[in-house]
Amino acid sequence: MKMIETGKGYITLWALLGIWSVSALTSLPGLAISPISEKLSYIFPAATELEIQLLTTLPSLLIIPFILLAGYISERVGYIRLLYTGLALFLLCGALYFVCQSMVQLIVVSALLGVGAGIIIPLSTALVSKFFYGEERTRQFGYVSAITNIALVAATAVTGWLADIQWRLPFLVYLLPFFSLLLVPSLKAEGRKSDGGGGSSADVQQHGTVKYAALFKYMLYYLLITCLVMVVSINMPFLLASMGYDSSVDGVVTALFFLAMMLPGLFINRILSALKGWVLLFSLLLIALGLLNICMYDSLLFVIVGCIAAGFGYGIAQPYIYDATASLATASKVAYAMALVMVMNYVAIVISPFVTEFLQSLAGVKNETFPFLANSVIAFAAMMFIALRRMVKRTA
Repeated sequence: MKMIETGKGYITLWALLGIWSVSALTSLPGLAISPISEKLSYIFPAATELEIQLLTTLPSLLIIPFILLAGYISERVGYIRLLYTGLALFLLCGALYFVCQSMVQLIVVSALLGVGAGIIIPLSTALVSKFFYGEERTRQFGYVSAITNIALVAATAVTGWLADIQWRLPFLVYLLPFFSLLLVPSLKAEGRKSDGGGGSSADVQQHGTVKYAALFKYMLYYLLITCLVMVVSINMPFLLASMGYDSSVDGVVTALFFLAMMLPGLFINRILSALKGWVLLFSLLLIALGLLNICMYDSLLFVIVGCIAAGFGYGIAQPYIYDATASLATASKVAYAMALVMVMNYVAIVISPFVTEFLQSLAGVKNETFPFLANSVIAFAAMMFIALRRMVKRTA
């Protein structure tokens, strides 16, 4: 059995695959509905547009409170028991989709899927903190970020293909927790040998504590950059349509965007070493320039380059934030700290369309390029704020 270095010892390859498999699941909720949303109005003629929209929005809404709940109770219940519960519920929902006979049943199952996903999402990163240390922990956070993004691209492509065959087939992706459940015993065995390490920062000395002031800054930053890049997922189809391109081009551009997010995670230690203390500013710069590039010229090439730049910037920041969060909490509080940070991702997904709509109404502008321009300006403004704040601290 191949052993994987953790920074303070070794774990089995099966245990590592268990962590990775859980990370891949976090991007799945809602994906199976998107390619069949139009078909559902014909399959269930009595269903309203709101009911169909609930199938995608309800899981995200329920994920938010259950991420926080899972993070809070993890130290009392234990990671492995909680992981079993979340995976089993996720898998059960995947199976129930195949027997649902009404829109109401689909909505109820989607809600339960959000609960299961909310339970496992903070554990996907907390497990990295539990088993890995130092540079190895940073490297694994990079891999986890990369796996999450590549799973999103792959699952989107697969569900779209399956939807063309039969409308229920996209729900097959929700059966993937079966493989994670097979690997959980390896994690349980390693957990018995682990000393329970998580937050290994020397800055945190007291048992069961979180450095909330520093954590709050990372939460705000994560919320900001996720809101900024969500404009690509939400508004890109409208921009490309106005340029005369169909949905297949949008699929390629979006895939490149998520692949650009994935790439930095594979080399995160080298990137962080090169950037040193400028990671957050550099990430914002790439996002700002990328979004500006998208709306600057009526050219598909500029759109693609902008998406890659914005995705790369986000892909640098995400694992860095996870790693920084792990260092701000003691072992028993890591899952809770991770939950507070990761919930920002889903809050951003929910509020991003409303933020864009508000900015458009405020500016009195309604066109396909404005959301990208507005978010680019916000990113540049955030850069200036962070840079000025850093200068004030140095001179104080």
